[in-house]
Amino acid sequence: MRKLSRVLVTTAASLVVGASAALAADLPARQYAPAPVYNPAPLFTWSGFYAGVNGGYGWSNRNQTYLGSADTLSSKGSNGGFVGGGQIGYNYQLVPGTGLVVGLETDLQYADLGNKTTYVGGSPAALSGSSSGGNYFGTVRGRLGYAFDRFLVYGTGGFAYGDVGSRSWGPLAGNRGTEVGYTLGGGLEYALTNNWTAKVEALYVSLGNGSKNTSALGTPAISSTSSGRDDFGVVRAGLNYKF
Repeated sequence: MRKLSRVLVTTAASLVVGASAALAADLPARQYAPAPVYNPAPLFTWSGFYAGVNGGYGWSNRNQTYLGSADTLSSKGSNGGFVGGGQIGYNYQLVPGTGLVVGLETDLQYADLGNKTTYVGGSPAALSGSSSGGNYFGTVRGRLGYAFDRFLVYGTGGFAYGDVGSRSWGPLAGNRGTEVGYTLGGGLEYALTNNWTAKVEALYVSLGNGSKNTSALGTPAISSTSSGRDDFGVVRAGLNYKF
């Protein structure tokens, strides 16, 4: 009798376990949410064309010598004023994110440098002098910098040209016209968005170094030539749109 009871209990237990397994197999499997996919933000790159505007302050330093049939004048002067204009350029970043950036930029500027001058030497008639500041300059420069993601530190230099002032004195009046020279400088630039960047830049510009003829006025007429160099510095802030 005991043996029969054990068999019945074992059989019943087996049936219960089998039924539970079958029921579990019929139940839908638990659904697990897929792991989120990590998409890192693309690295910012300085590569591409850009165009923008700028404005700032410039100050001049003139050193001129005038040689005439009646007078020899030496003039030295300095003054400053508003400088502003626009620029276009292209950058190429060797490795996106952090790394070397090379580029080329050209700009055209209005420059109201004032150009007030004091003359020393010559006859009393020649000592009277004045100058005006009609004026522009432009540059074509290479740029070489290093980018820390959206922050760029760079140096720049190249060709410069412009007319930073006419001048007249005593019986003579003259306009030196467009001169050529060089420029050197550097700056800091920050990418506000993927398209807009802001910069602060400083340049040293040196124009001229040759002789220029001036018109002869007065009675009797006096012929003359002038030689020298126009040097000036510029500090400006700019805003660029990167295409």
